[in-house]
Amino acid sequence: MAVTISNSADGVNGANGSSGANGANGVNCVNGANGLSGANGVNGVNGANGSSGANGANGVNGHCNKISEKHSMSGAAKLRHMLQESNDLIVCPGVYDGLSARIALKLGFEAMYMTGAGTTASRLGKADLGLAQLYDMRTNAEMIAHLEPFGPPLIADMDTGYGGPLMVSQAVQQYITAGVAGFHIEDQIQNKRCGHLGGKKVVSLDEYLTRIRAAKGTIDRLRSDIVLIARTDALQQHGYEECIQRLRAARDAGADVGLLEGFTSKEQAQQAVEDLRPWPLLLNMVENGAGPVITTREAAEMGFRIMIFSFASLAPAYLGIRAALERLKRDGVVGTPKGLGPRQLFDICGLAESMQTDMEAGGVDYCIV
Repeated sequence: MAVTISNSADGVNGANGSSGANGANGVNCVNGANGLSGANGVNGVNGANGSSGANGANGVNGHCNKISEKHSMSGAAKLRHMLQESNDLIVCPGVYDGLSARIALKLGFEAMYMTGAGTTASRLGKADLGLAQLYDMRTNAEMIAHLEPFGPPLIADMDTGYGGPLMVSQAVQQYITAGVAGFHIEDQIQNKRCGHLGGKKVVSLDEYLTRIRAAKGTIDRLRSDIVLIARTDALQQHGYEECIQRLRAARDAGADVGLLEGFTSKEQAQQAVEDLRPWPLLLNMVENGAGPVITTREAAEMGFRIMIFSFASLAPAYLGIRAALERLKRDGVVGTPKGLGPRQLFDICGLAESMQTDMEAGGVDYCIV
């Protein structure tokens, strides 16, 4: 998976000086048939077996070749590969800022999800009522996607696409250049709201499909691997059968994955997988939301392919911050546990990597911090 691939690639090509060959070896290892790949790319892995290295696809050398290819993949290509090469459930914690994303990276999740609700709350201090616009969402996604180059792929909320077909096309293009691996676009009206609130309204099927076609056309025109996820919020207003009809139409229009928001029961979730099989479905798990709690094990057994936890970071952050500030107001001190100071928090945010970069460049300002 993404994190393991990254670590494996670092292990083969990274700190091993002779294996790295000034960085060129990583490229040759991707090419596979290059003789230099055989000579250097497997240093310490396949020993002096030059012929195996020359083939690139032979034994351990072939494994090195595949690792380097995956390591150098874009997030979009990596997510698409994960969907195509395995039936495993891809679990994505919801992140909404740099710190929550850094924690998810540190814990080794294979993918992440940028939540629109969390982005709106953290950047605007507002409820998820369609107030965050393309600029807010794209800039946040771009920052998160670039925290760890060639790291876990990022799926991002694209709400309604922020307008008509031209605006949808613009949004997709900006998400692609931002490094987003996949996005979901929905059928709510422009004055949308969180999928787990009441009073949702959706556009007609025809208008919904203009969004899907605009997104798909832009992806094809730019020859991008970004994964198009078609989301419907029609369950609350029109019922289950309408949702299945919309998702089938979106699939036929080119969507890669489907998302039916707000299941009312586990049985309904299972039925959706069966009705749309073998098309992959994404499950949005919001605890204390509109639907039942479904675990990752249950989702995998049902046959879902991606599972996002939109409030996985936001809700605990609220509870933790509130508890700390309540204590500050009551006792005059926050009560931060020992061992958790600025240095430890900055370590989560890449302090060691920044110091290493400065040192390798000959800098002297950050030798000691």
